[in-house]
Amino acid sequence: MKQSYKIEVDCANCANLIEVEASKIKGVKSVSVNFITQKMEIEFLDDVDSKKVMKEIIKNCKKIEPDCEIYL
Repeated sequence: MKQSYKIEVDCANCANLIEVEASKIKGVKSVSVNFITQKMEIEFLDDVDSKKVMKEIIKNCKKIEPDCEIYL
């Protein structure tokens, strides 16, 4: 399942770091963060609860950029 989210991230480097960290989370098949469009595209594995995975992604994103916002 593929989902698109609006994300507020302050710089391209942080967007890249968020993409790398989000891709390490169990249940994520692929992730792409576009700093210019402020969009995050995530493809989840079929057998996961995407809301649970997103909570983990948001937690990790806040460690990289505390004022980062992902709109679910």
